[in-house]
Amino acid sequence: MGGRAHERAPPEISGSAGTVQNKEKDGSMRHVTLATKLGRRDRTPHLAFLSAVVALVAVFAAVGSTIPLFNIYRAEDGFTNAGISLTVVAYSAATLSTLLVLGRLSNHVGRRPTAIASLSLLVLGCLLLLNVHHIGILIAGRLLMGLGAGLASSSLTAYIVDTAPSRPTWLASVASSQTVMLGLAVGATASGALVQFGPWPRELIYLVVIGLLLLSAVLVFISPETVAPSPGGWRSLRPSVRVPARVRHLLPVAAAVLLATWATGAFYQAFVPALVEDQLHTNSPLILGLVFAAYMGPSALGAPLGGRFSPAAAQRIGMIAFLAGWVGIVTAVTTGALPLFIAATIVAGTAQGIAISSATRGLLYGSTLHDRAPIFAVVYLLSYSGATIPSLIAAQLSRVFSVPHIAFGYGALALLATAFTVIAAHNPRADTTSRPNDWS
Repeated sequence: MGGRAHERAPPEISGSAGTVQNKEKDGSMRHVTLATKLGRRDRTPHLAFLSAVVALVAVFAAVGSTIPLFNIYRAEDGFTNAGISLTVVAYSAATLSTLLVLGRLSNHVGRRPTAIASLSLLVLGCLLLLNVHHIGILIAGRLLMGLGAGLASSSLTAYIVDTAPSRPTWLASVASSQTVMLGLAVGATASGALVQFGPWPRELIYLVVIGLLLLSAVLVFISPETVAPSPGGWRSLRPSVRVPARVRHLLPVAAAVLLATWATGAFYQAFVPALVEDQLHTNSPLILGLVFAAYMGPSALGAPLGGRFSPAAAQRIGMIAFLAGWVGIVTAVTTGALPLFIAATIVAGTAQGIAISSATRGLLYGSTLHDRAPIFAVVYLLSYSGATIPSLIAAQLSRVFSVPHIAFGYGALALLATAFTVIAAHNPRADTTSRPNDWS
């Protein structure tokens, strides 16, 4: 079991003062000067933080915008559950590949250029999805979205932590881990509403998201940079999956948390459209968007609750509540009870926010500017592995088993992850320090 440390967030993470501090072996503080003068009156770190948060919301709003359209594609174009599940796999595989190759690039070329490139890829994906009548177009569009989301997952999350205010102490880890969920919820809900009530149901949401992505690119462009360009960009493209040695003991439980929670998110993307229509007896795109948002949205509300506990305790609490939510989900699926399904979804979503943000908080303990992009690359590699591998298996099983049976399988994964977290969760070691060989 982990120790009884009650740190709420890494005290070494600092953005508002224009410096990042970390403890040396002798206990003194080392200051890492940011690439620009963030204190300038017209280009403050608050603008950069806001820009990074808005941009990350826009990225994942684009990703979430497709979900309420899945039933339309099924009904009007004959797409199957297996085909739609493969689009989730294509998106996740593209994200994984990008994280492996480009996860550290922002450390060398800067956060802003990498973020703007990611937003551009999302715009291209949305443009392609304006005319979907074949599963190949949907897969290609989602693949472009995956490339953009992978690039954003390391660069924008690191940018958020670089520029986050130092108070409240949990803000950096919560904003970097939960903005993704907020974006997915916003995208799915807005898409559901526009599909059901707006004109051009297959196109309007993508036009709206393109506008949001372009606005985000402008905000990032006018914001200050936090990382000075440095040599080694080409070498950084060599796949590498590492976290600093000081937090490596936290990685197994973090992996269990991320795999189980993101697998559930992929389940909601791939199978809940059919589940809502076939098992819960409604074909409303807005209801579908709200059901997906009911899982993703509360995650952002649950995350600050985890800041009241040590990382290990918060992960245990979050995963136990997550399992309870899955018990309710499986019960609702087997009985066809929509109110119970939504209530259990909200419980699971809130719980995942507690668990994910506390796992992220532990891995960010003592982090410096150049630690963060690689750490987030590993976080999202684990996350998208959780989304990809179970989805690939489930896509094949969906040819044989019904959606309720597949839901049982995901519930079993939640049970295994919860048991491992309860047994093995640890806190960051308070006596460890950042050293030159900390990656060894």
